[in-house]
Amino acid sequence: MQIRVYYDDTDAGGIVYHANYLKYCERARSELFFEAGKTPTAGGAHFVVKNIEANFLKSAKLGDMIKVKHKIVSLKFTSMKLCQSVWLEDVKIFEMTSVLVFAKDGKPIKIDEEMREFLTSLHLDF
Repeated sequence: MQIRVYYDDTDAGGIVYHANYLKYCERARSELFFEAGKTPTAGGAHFVVKNIEANFLKSAKLGDMIKVKHKIVSLKFTSMKLCQSVWLEDVKIFEMTSVLVFAKDGKPIKIDEEMREFLTSLHLDF
């Protein structure tokens, strides 16, 4: 997913505010579903973030066109590990790995077969 950096994405120094990289990755993850005509929820269940590890490598600034890429590292019974990176042209500027738990009513549940098939069909790789 490509994203243009707007004024409201930047801090007082004119570079992308650190929290916005998380938002870009979240939007791009949701867009994987929307582009396929699906929703990131199933039967009242959805993915919730359990853990995030983030590496800020370089900065984007106002007007830059950045791209978010994804890779599913592992898909387990109730969770998946997802690596996402943000690129400015051919330079990786941000990378995060998150553990996402499939949950309903605040409790982890089995990722249903339809969701599992969709996720494995994506063949995500940098």
